[in-house]
Amino acid sequence: MNVMFNISYGLYILTAKTEKLNGCVINALSQVTSTPNRIMIAVNKNNFTCEQILKTKKFNVSILNEEANFDLIKRFGFSSGKNINKFDDFANYEIAENGIPFITQGTNSYISAEVVEVRDLGTHYEFLAEVVAEVSLNNIPSITYSYYQSNIKPKTPTSTQKKVVYICSVCGYVYEGDPLPDDFICPLCWHDAKYFVRSEI
Repeated sequence: MNVMFNISYGLYILTAKTEKLNGCVINALSQVTSTPNRIMIAVNKNNFTCEQILKTKKFNVSILNEEANFDLIKRFGFSSGKNINKFDDFANYEIAENGIPFITQGTNSYISAEVVEVRDLGTHYEFLAEVVAEVSLNNIPSITYSYYQSNIKPKTPTSTQKKVVYICSVCGYVYEGDPLPDDFICPLCWHDAKYFVRSEI
């Protein structure tokens, strides 16, 4: 077993704004200091939201709760904002004081932050940011990545015949199909194909 799978992750919708509203799903968020109140997020460089944050130095993070459904995570996590507008035909958001959207469906709170430092981590940028607003929406418990896997992600139909899958060694996302495309990017943690391990289930 990969010990990294024992690390607990949450799931969040990271939103930003330049020429259009955009968002993506991330699992790397932590509070690093309380005085000053600062958080850290890590975002894949290939992500359009990452490009937006590099330009504006501002973002919001909506914290997903146990009422979040797969359609919400699919909307923000399974496609690129470079190609589509993720807020088209989507009404479950409001605009915060910083002009950036936050998600009102399947979330319990949001944080608005301004970047104070950027670190190049290779495949990702790490953003250290000052919290400028934190707003509670309800008391429904936050979800973890493990909760997503057990309770939200659609179950794979059972079969007596084994099939080939590829599992992301960073976040555990499962790609069904063989072979895994060389240019595949994990829709949850945005790591590329070299981080996937072939398996049979």
